[in-house]
Amino acid sequence: MGRFVVVPAAYVFFLREDHVLLQLRHNTGFMDDHWAAAAAGHVEQGETAYDAARREALEEVGLSDLELEFVTAMQRTQGGAPIDERIDFFFTCRSWSGEPRIVEPHKSAAMGWFPLSALPDPVVPHELVVLRGLTEGIEPYSTFGF
Repeated sequence: MGRFVVVPAAYVFFLREDHVLLQLRHNTGFMDDHWAAAAAGHVEQGETAYDAARREALEEVGLSDLELEFVTAMQRTQGGAPIDERIDFFFTCRSWSGEPRIVEPHKSAAMGWFPLSALPDPVVPHELVVLRGLTEGIEPYSTFGF
């Protein structure tokens, strides 16, 4: 087996008490019509995962001044082309400035707060693992698809 190229991404789960803010993906080409983290995206060259999480939060839901808490780094694969090898950095956030809103309506059909105990269906599968881990426990390093 050869080496693969890893694509890094950062995810932010905004939490209020026992609720999480999710967006319904739309016209993205990946997991459309699935609920997902309100803010997530690729880590750009020269950026840390923390920087990417803050940038994505501003770009996707209009929030700033995030107090991020690291949850897990997930090594993920779909077993195919090199682009399918990923490292995802998941954060939670309970404090921020602004009110969440859909900033990119061409990529999001809806947004809402959901109890962690009653998530909507369907949720992006690897994100669902982390969401369940928020209440059941999750290790700082996790995997998906292996």
